[in-house]
Parts: sequence; C-alpha cells; structure tokens
Amino acid sequence: MQNKTTKQITHRCRDPQKQAPVGWGDIGAVKVGFGLMDMQEPLTALMVSPPAASGQQDGKERLLHALVQLAAYLKELETQSHLIHLNYEGSNFLSIHNFLKDQYEAHLEQFDTVAELVRSMDMYMPMCACGLKEQISPCFQNVKTYQGVGMLTAYLSNLEHLGQMAKDVEPLATDIGALDVANYMADLVGAAFKGAWFIKASLR
Repeated sequence: MQNKTTKQITHRCRDPQKQAPVGWGDIGAVKVGFGLMDMQEPLTALMVSPPAASGQQDGKERLLHALVQLAAYLKELETQSHLIHLNYEGSNFLSIHNFLKDQYEAHLEQFDTVAELVRSMDMYMPMCACGLKEQISPCFQNVKTYQGVGMLTAYLSNLEHLGQMAKDVEPLATDIGALDVANYMADLVGAAFKGAWFIKASLR
C-alpha cells in the first residue's frame, strides 16, 4: 500500500494530542471504496487520520471518517437518553419519560441510517462498542447527577452538538456529490434542534 500524507481531523473541542488510534484487530483484507487495504496495520488512515491532500477520493475518505464519528455519537446518545428515560424523576415525569422514549428510539434509527450510509460507500463500521467509543467526540457531555435538571442539561448540550456535527458533515457530502448523505444531514439537523427546543421549553 502506498504511503499517504496524513493529518488529524478533529472536532472543535478535541485536543489532537489526546486522540487515540482505533483498534480494529487482524481481519485480513477489507474492501473499501478506494481499493483493498492490508489490515496488518490498523485502519487509522480512514478512521483517525484521513489524508490531507484535496481531491474526490480524499473527500470521500474525510466524509467516511466524519460519518463513523457521527454514528458513534448517535449510539452514545441512544444509551444516554434511554438511561435518563429510566432514571428521571419530577413533577413532569410522564411527559419527559414519553419524550425520551421517542428520542432513544429515534437515535437508534438515526444510528442505523448513518451506518448504512457508511456501508453503502463500501466501508466497514467498527466491529464492537469499544471501537465506536474510540470515535466519540470529547465534546460529549456525560450525565453526572441523578438530579433531573442536570440530566436533561447534559442531554440538551449533546443534542445541540449533534446538530452542529451534522451541519459540518453536509458540505463534505455536497463537495463529492453524495446527495443522499447531504439530504439526510439536513433531516438530522432538524431533529437534533427540535429535540433541544423541547428540552429547553421543559426546563423553563
């Protein structure tokens, strides 16, 4: 495999020095959209360090990298919203409980759709949860309290960041003519900020 110049692709709040490589294991040759890659070395060229050079193929690699990170973020949001759905207590329990059920079911569907977009471009997703977790942005806010407002505030922050992530992916998709990806990013932006609005209205 030819060596390529690589660079770190990071989110706005990421410290590049703390970005860990992805462990993919030894699974032989993996067919991707740009040929066969020898898996004796980790698949970091796509998942962690896409090439810096411009061009259609490099644009596709950057898009795939961003989509895997987005899928990982959605999977974490599904887990978080499901746990808040179970743990939340307050005078508005029933409305929040039902809202979060809709949310975690939506996040599962969103994860599946984004992952299918990755696969439609002939690239594998990580094999297990640990591979996904290594792709999650450090911007993700973990819940650190059982107090209702605190749980919802963390989830609200993550929804708003999800909307921004989808906004950032859209131009990458448009640049290489991946209109299916670009169109779905618009839907994801709308869903993220609509969910954020519902939480803000509930907290006021």
